[in-house]
Amino acid sequence: MLINLSPIRSDNSLEITKTGETLTINSVPYNFSQLPNGATLPKEAIGCEFIVSDVNRVNGEIELTILLPHGANASHEARFPEPIIKNDDGQVVLPI
Repeated sequence: MLINLSPIRSDNSLEITKTGETLTINSVPYNFSQLPNGATLPKEAIGCEFIVSDVNRVNGEIELTILLPHGANASHEARFPEPIIKNDDGQVVLPI
């Protein structure tokens, strides 16, 4: 799974966990396992304020962009985040 991050100055909190092809974002699961290869799921169909792109399956992998809220004194890594490649299950470690 390729998770791109779009930083935004906000006091909102964000916690993401990956289980298979399901992302749980702030305790709400979003299952992308039924998305066929080469298909796109429009962001409007997802209903998650943190998912800010369409969700695509490219070469068998899920790709999407998620808002990354950060505080006023955020680190360089949080303001200019690298994409996250998450193949294993568990918590997605976000830059602080």
